[in-house]
Amino acid sequence: MDEITYRPLTAENFNTLSLDGFVRRQQVRECWRRVDGALALRPVEYLEDWTLEERRETAAQVLQAAEHGGAAFGAFCRGTAAGFAALAGERLGSRGQYADLSLFYVSEPYRGRGIGGALFRLACSAAREMGAEKLYISAHSAREVMAAYWAMGCVEAEEIDPRHAAAEPCDVQLEFRL
Repeated sequence: MDEITYRPLTAENFNTLSLDGFVRRQQVRECWRRVDGALALRPVEYLEDWTLEERRETAAQVLQAAEHGGAAFGAFCRGTAAGFAALAGERLGSRGQYADLSLFYVSEPYRGRGIGGALFRLACSAAREMGAEKLYISAHSAREVMAAYWAMGCVEAEEIDPRHAAAEPCDVQLEFRL
């Protein structure tokens, strides 16, 4: 198995072309939806995938987070981006207690190898250094995605960020106590 290396992302080692080979592909079959106030698993089928333009827009968002008060980390295998995580510079919550895990993805060929967990720990460490008490995560509601977040110890958010909830109404709003 090829070695995975991790590093903070900056304009010196990451650019808008850095995710050109990233595979966002995910065949979604079931999603969590709020039914009568509780989360329930429902059949929802579609293919989630990014175009080249979307990969480049996402890379620009990663750089923006890294350069505007946030932090970003990448996982690489032989120079190819295997995963990344980014914290937005803006704090959320009534007391600014949340650091916003604004981007968090692992490329399809590299899933199931612990890369997501390692990137999550790096993001948590950076969020602690920023003075946050918790991470805020507007999580994709697919069964597999939610299982990964729950396995890392995430729970439903005590405070819902209205901008995240409005932008992605099907996402599940989560938090992780640092």
